[in-house]
Amino acid sequence: MTRDSVFGQVPDGRDVRLLTIGSEPGPVVEVLTLGATVHRLTVACGDGERRNVVLGHADVAERLASSDYVGGTIGRYANRIAAGRFVLDGREVRVGTHDRGHSLHGGPDGFDARLWDVVSHTADEVVLTMTSPDGDQGFPGTVTATASYRVDGDTVVVTMEATTDTTTVVNLTNHAYFHLDGEGAGTIDHHELLVEADEFTPVDATGIPTGGHAPVAGTPFDLREPTVLGPVLRTEHPQLLDARGIDHNYVLRGDGLRRAAVLTSPRTRTTLEVWSDQPGLQVYTGNFLEGTRRSTSGALYRQGDGIALEPQLYPDSPNRPEWPTATLEPGQHYRSMLEWRFGG
Repeated sequence: MTRDSVFGQVPDGRDVRLLTIGSEPGPVVEVLTLGATVHRLTVACGDGERRNVVLGHADVAERLASSDYVGGTIGRYANRIAAGRFVLDGREVRVGTHDRGHSLHGGPDGFDARLWDVVSHTADEVVLTMTSPDGDQGFPGTVTATASYRVDGDTVVVTMEATTDTTTVVNLTNHAYFHLDGEGAGTIDHHELLVEADEFTPVDATGIPTGGHAPVAGTPFDLREPTVLGPVLRTEHPQLLDARGIDHNYVLRGDGLRRAAVLTSPRTRTTLEVWSDQPGLQVYTGNFLEGTRRSTSGALYRQGDGIALEPQLYPDSPNRPEWPTATLEPGQHYRSMLEWRFGG
C-alpha cells in the first residue's frame, strides 16, 4: 500500500498529498493535506467485510467546489457566529459571512480549504500543521494549528491543537460524514443513534441559537437510547422542518474524555463510538447534500447519505458569555481530543 502519494494539485500548482496510516485488520485511514481531511477510513465491519465508512470527494476540484466540508478539519471557529460579529477584549470583531448572513465553519475560506504541512508521518500516525495569519477571515491573531490522526487498535484518535499571539477565538472539529454500510450505500435512515445528552440547543431558521438549551425529553431530539434515524427525520417538528433534518448542538453530559455518541448499522452489524472532551456535539444528518458533488465512488451525494458527529463548543459561543468560552489567549494552548472507536 502506498503510504504517501500525490492526490492532485491546487490551482496554484502545489501538490495535495495523500497520506495513509494504519493496517489491516484495524482501521486504515487516508488523510489529505488539503484541509487535513479524512478522505477514506476503511474498517472491518461486523459482518466480516471491510468497507470505507466515510464520505469523500473524487478529486481536488470537487473538494474545492464543495460547500459540504466533507471530512475536513474545521476552523478557526466550527459552527456559526451570528452575523459574523462578536465583542472581544472590548472591541467588535467582524468575520467573513457566507451562510444566511452568518459565519460558518471559519468563514468563506476556512481551514478545510487550506493546504496543511506535514510535520511527521509514521505507519500509524500523521501530524499536520498550518498557520492562519492575523486578520484571516477577519479573526485577530496569528494562529498555528495542528491536527494529528493516530490509529490505536480499533480506534482512530484525532487531536487538534492551536496557539495564538493575540487574543482570539478558536473552536476546531472534524467534519467526517459516516455511513457504516460503506460510502455510497444510500441514506443513513436505518442507522441507530444514541447521544449522551439530556439537552439540545434550539436554533432559529438560520441556525443561530434562540436562547438557552432545552430538554430533549418529549421531543424528536431525545436520542438517549438507540433510535432509528429515519422516523426521527420525518417528524413534523419546527426545528427539524427548518433545518431539513437534525443540524443541532447536543449538550453532552460530564466533562473530560467520555463517550458522546454511538452510531450503529444493523445491516452490517457495525458500531462507531464517538468519544470527546468537548462540551457539545453537533449532529448533522447531511441535510444539504444536494446531488451536485461527485463522491469517491463516482456517484452524487444526496440528502441523508451520511451523518456528521462533530464534537465542539456550542454554536455562537463568542456571543454567549454564559457558555464555555472560545477565547484563546497568548501563552494558552488549545487542545481538543476526539476518538472514533469501531466495533461489530
